[in-house]
Amino acid sequence: MPPHDPTPHAASPTPAPRGSAAPGDAFHPHLRDPDPTAEDDRRPLRTRLHHIRADALDGDTAQTGGMRRFAAISGQRVGSERLWMGQTHVAPATASANHHHGAAETAIYVVKGHPEFVFADDTREEVRLRTAPGDYIFVPPYVPHREENPHPDEEAVVVIARSTQEAIVVNL
Repeated sequence: MPPHDPTPHAASPTPAPRGSAAPGDAFHPHLRDPDPTAEDDRRPLRTRLHHIRADALDGDTAQTGGMRRFAAISGQRVGSERLWMGQTHVAPATASANHHHGAAETAIYVVKGHPEFVFADDTREEVRLRTAPGDYIFVPPYVPHREENPHPDEEAVVVIARSTQEAIVVNL
């Protein structure tokens, strides 16, 4: 078997014209014609699948003290319009600053470690959600919270998906 070539390749040397598809070809749905007057032209990004390797995550994203965020899927990187996805790493014995994510809904999947998510409930009492690998957390829009990693030696790693094309972080 030849070695894997990470260079993106076109699916066909002679693609079908935009707006048409070969009969029975499930990989070429009818695409609407692009708007030639659109200022934010993401057509090249939105006409193919994107493979983002684990070692190609982008650390140039919104940050909060005590954490490192890395973007995988974003409007800038792949042309997403309603989704941001990436990883957050929380060092051992570290707590993030209090923050929220604006209008974005945030889903979190715990990959490694036992991070804790802290917020205040309706009575202003602090609530601490203790997690383990495989757990999920949902953060509604504008809810202030922080992440903590109480483990003295192990980094916590989570995968994050947001309902916006870029990471919104409002540090409090």
